[in-house]
Amino acid sequence: MIVGAAVGLGLVVGIVIGALGGGGGVLAVPVLVYLLGQTALEATTSSLVIVGITALVGALARTRAGLVQWRTGLGFGLVGVGTAYLGTMLNARLSQPVLLLAFAALILVCATAMLVKTPADGGAEPPEPPEPTGPAGGSETTRSATAVATRAPATAHSSRLGTAAKALLAGLTVGFLTGLLGVGGGFLVVPALVFALRMPIAPAIGTSFLIIVINSVASLGARADSLTLDWEVVAPFLIAAIVACFAGKRIAERLPGRALGQAFAVLLLLVGVFVGAQSLLSRLS
Repeated sequence: MIVGAAVGLGLVVGIVIGALGGGGGVLAVPVLVYLLGQTALEATTSSLVIVGITALVGALARTRAGLVQWRTGLGFGLVGVGTAYLGTMLNARLSQPVLLLAFAALILVCATAMLVKTPADGGAEPPEPPEPTGPAGGSETTRSATAVATRAPATAHSSRLGTAAKALLAGLTVGFLTGLLGVGGGFLVVPALVFALRMPIAPAIGTSFLIIVINSVASLGARADSLTLDWEVVAPFLIAAIVACFAGKRIAERLPGRALGQAFAVLLLLVGVFVGAQSLLSRLS
């Protein structure tokens, strides 16, 4: 019974990871707690193993297609190693209702953000500068072109600094949340790569897998002294998720990224409301 449930739920989580480059952890933790009977601490640890290994398979599958930007992924992931450790330490000190309430709050915030601003299929591309108008060689046009050329280096430098700051903040945040809540953070990584680093959606998903692997390994390393896994649940869940990850990749190739993102956001809202309500009832009882 438990094995069958683990397989079925693993298929759902794997499809989500394969299609969206993340989001499996935010589904894995609630189902491990409420449907498979694990504690919040056990579920967050199990989720790290399931999501981390599934993401590794996804990254390797996309490497052959050139959809993993290794330098960006390694930099983004390594930035979050320290905060992943801090999040793991805090995880061990929180009660289950508090941990699940924090989890529900994160889900609701992310779902709302995804509904408001879902990445388009092609990613964000910088706008092309407008063509100069006016008489060729006119004094006004010449002065405008000279002013733009003078400001361009400073503007480009400022833009690069802003992009680097956004990427740094996102990397630190994702690492912390991975350690605290057992989520890979792909649902945060993909928008960060698309909007902050202006990466097209396909390589953003592939690169997010690499970042998820790094953060998951860091968080599991911090839990090494108290690492306990129920392999009767984790093994069938993981195998099903890996298989379904390839199916998710095919779905992502055939459906618009915006539609997938918005459908997932609605699912997150439902999960977040459920987890939050259950956690509040648990604290009140």
